[in-house]
Amino acid sequence: MKKQIWMIFPLILFFMAANTGFSQDHDKEENGDDKGLVVLWTTGEKDVFTKMLYIYTINAKKQGWFDDVTMIVWGPSAKLLAEDKELQNLIKKLEKAGVKLEACSWCTEQYGVTEDLKKLGIDVRGMGKSFTEYIKDENKEVLVF
Repeated sequence: MKKQIWMIFPLILFFMAANTGFSQDHDKEENGDDKGLVVLWTTGEKDVFTKMLYIYTINAKKQGWFDDVTMIVWGPSAKLLAEDKELQNLIKKLEKAGVKLEACSWCTEQYGVTEDLKKLGIDVRGMGKSFTEYIKDENKEVLVF
């Protein structure tokens, strides 16, 4: 339980800041670059996705909190997504809203779900280097669930 609290704590701080009157322009870097958001979904717990992750991610895009929003399916979340129709429908809504969807190919191969996720329109590929680049990018915020 402590581990999950620490992963969610930065998000709570973000919501608190968002409710203190910050404008959408606050998300712009001084150099004019748009701030991006990368959400790494690793948990195999459905409620984490439906009650938190999905709601925040779709609103981050629809409300303009971030111009560029990416969700990465990694680890147990790949298996859960491949098996759950409700989650698949929510993923389609994220895609329709403009959220970029990616998945770790090594993870999907381990669970035998590569083709299932590709059919959902998810870009399945090696993510180690890409995720490292996201972490190092000063214009990206990375949240891990």
